[in-house]
Amino acid sequence: MARAWTRDKEQTSSAEEQIPETPPDGVEIYTDDNPPPRSIYNYWCQRYSLFTRYDEDVWITQNGWFEVTPEKVARKIADHVLGSPVETILDVFCGIGGNAIQFALSTSCKRVIAVDKDQTAIDCARHNARIYGVLDKIEFVVGDVFQLIEKQDPRLAADAVFMSPPWGGPSYRGFGVFNLDTLKPYSGAYLVEQAQKISPNFALYLPRTSDLNQIAKIVPGRRIQAIHYCVRQRSKTLTVYAGCLSKV
Repeated sequence: MARAWTRDKEQTSSAEEQIPETPPDGVEIYTDDNPPPRSIYNYWCQRYSLFTRYDEDVWITQNGWFEVTPEKVARKIADHVLGSPVETILDVFCGIGGNAIQFALSTSCKRVIAVDKDQTAIDCARHNARIYGVLDKIEFVVGDVFQLIEKQDPRLAADAVFMSPPWGGPSYRGFGVFNLDTLKPYSGAYLVEQAQKISPNFALYLPRTSDLNQIAKIVPGRRIQAIHYCVRQRSKTLTVYAGCLSKV
């Protein structure tokens, strides 16, 4: 037991050494005295729903304002996903760490593997994980996750996969029904195919207007569960669960 504790402490120390002391280029700390540009002002007004500990110097990239999962929603997803037999989870497109942090905060979670090809986003995620006290439970990997899957990288071994792909920014709201084939650069069908190379247990975090019939077609022969998560009585996302993550 002491040996494992020492190893964890060494890993934590190594991870902390990789965190920049100041925000990386492209990350601006906005305040009442230094308000954000109009394009993200509405998101900044909701900053405490994104991170309740925002005032403790949370770092958010410009894309992160649009992409991060609201904290309450991320917590609900973590509660749904984690627990026997899921103790280790691969967070694809981890971004600035909103979901990875909530997974790691779960007492049922042993380890989170958080992958993103954006070094700046990973720097922010590490920093934010330290604020929330879960840096020791998350292994951050910088790289193209699908190339890593193709190479069968052993670091990606997990009980379940969580995918929150890029939606294309706020423009997705212009669609009446969201076509998963328009997800760029990865279609919904491709995401499902890749997730199953890691585990049959996976979750897809999708726009709230995603086509349920299309979802059923890209996960053929499987019983899936789709849940709308709401903030302030309005749906924010549709999350699809497959494998043992489906509770129906």
